[in-house]
Amino acid sequence: MSREFWVSSGHHLTCRTPDGRLAVTDELLAAYFARPELVPPLEACAAERALHRSLLKAPRRPVSRDETAALADSDARENWEVALAFRDRLLVAGTVEGAYLDLVRSGPGATPPVFLDQLVHLILRNALDDCDDPYLLRAAELFFRKQRAGFQAGAALLADEEVIETREAGFDSPLTAMLGGDPVSELDVLTPENAWTYWSRSDAFTMALNIGVDPRAREALAQVIVAWVGHLLGLGTRAEPLARVEDRDWRWFVGLDAEATRIGNALWRGEPLAEAALSRILALFALRFNDPSRAQTQLGDRPVYLLLAMTPDRVVRVKPQNLIAGLPLAET
Repeated sequence: MSREFWVSSGHHLTCRTPDGRLAVTDELLAAYFARPELVPPLEACAAERALHRSLLKAPRRPVSRDETAALADSDARENWEVALAFRDRLLVAGTVEGAYLDLVRSGPGATPPVFLDQLVHLILRNALDDCDDPYLLRAAELFFRKQRAGFQAGAALLADEEVIETREAGFDSPLTAMLGGDPVSELDVLTPENAWTYWSRSDAFTMALNIGVDPRAREALAQVIVAWVGHLLGLGTRAEPLARVEDRDWRWFVGLDAEATRIGNALWRGEPLAEAALSRILALFALRFNDPSRAQTQLGDRPVYLLLAMTPDRVVRVKPQNLIAGLPLAET
């Protein structure tokens, strides 16, 4: 029996289809409509409150444009149109994975990033259901939780951005915050000795990951990448952490975030980069296809290089969709 983790993903509100994906259930849809962003405020009009109540009871029911047009508040109308469009894409796809792939390939439209993160959270909870390695699960948090980088004894640590912001908000003044040091370094850093505590606080996101020095962290992230690509694309790959790229025949790369993509594009074009920009690269990987025929011919048997970087203000925002849209897949 697998251990429980990430209850906040909502995986208990859905079920697996015969092909191992997550079905879009009424319970899952109702949970989206119960999100704080969609709960009508006290000043909401009667039409909005009625719409919300009806969708909690029957989350699949069609909603006409006349119903949303009847809402008195323009912001409420826009919110509900976005939410209903997202609901409809889930319904058409039938599975969480199918909806995510559609959003990546066809464009997310006005879908809020928080909804995309929630889908990634659910998909990884499904893909890693039998995982018993806290390192792998903590590394997987990068795919759906924004991180803040900090440094301790020269080692790059990654901590949950929301947790750090909450801690910073608790300081009495900017001076206290300054004297208090880097909040990232104040969190428990995941180690083999304390890894067992991850299970009891997996939904708190309060453990930092030593991405800079601990080889287990980079190896775990490599395994998450392989699991993600395999689950969504049915593609067998293997990923290896690298200390540096010394390959002059650099045929393809994927930035795991916007900053890494920017840096990678500059390197690809042969543009000079300041040391400060290069120092923002936190991890490198070489991804290889188990079956080279699944890749475009120009890749051959060469690896796809993957880059992870932080922004100048030390934020790491992984875009897992880049692995879906950016790999050089052969047309099928």
